[in-house]
Amino acid sequence: MKLAEALQLRADLNRQIAQLRNRINNNALVQDGLQPNEDPIELLNQLNSSIDQLEQLIFRINLTNCYTTFENTSLTQLMAKRDCLTIKINAYKELVESASENTYRATRTEILIRPTIEVKEIQKRVDSLSKQLRELDNKIQQINWLAELM
Repeated sequence: MKLAEALQLRADLNRQIAQLRNRINNNALVQDGLQPNEDPIELLNQLNSSIDQLEQLIFRINLTNCYTTFENTSLTQLMAKRDCLTIKINAYKELVESASENTYRATRTEILIRPTIEVKEIQKRVDSLSKQLRELDNKIQQINWLAELM
């Protein structure tokens, strides 16, 4: 199985677990004399089985991420770089948004509010970082489809 397929399976298992949890909670209480629509014990068994499958899959995915390399860099390192690039981009975008807010002055004697940064330069940096992020994410996706799950 390819790493990308395992990642899709992990997403499916997470959705299945969420649905099972919801179904269990929906069948936890019934009016006296009535039966639940589904057996909560059976649903719990299915939940436990799905969680066990997820645990093994996560272990294998993480192991694969650690030992799969691209240009002497592990997939784990590439993913950490992607996560930090995302954080940086979001922080810069927030700064651009804050510095770009329009302030209203009713008269010329009111206090003038100005940005403390060059918005245009920070926006160029956001654009450059966003391009790096796209390229890195594409590289990670490519590796995911080439790497065999351990």
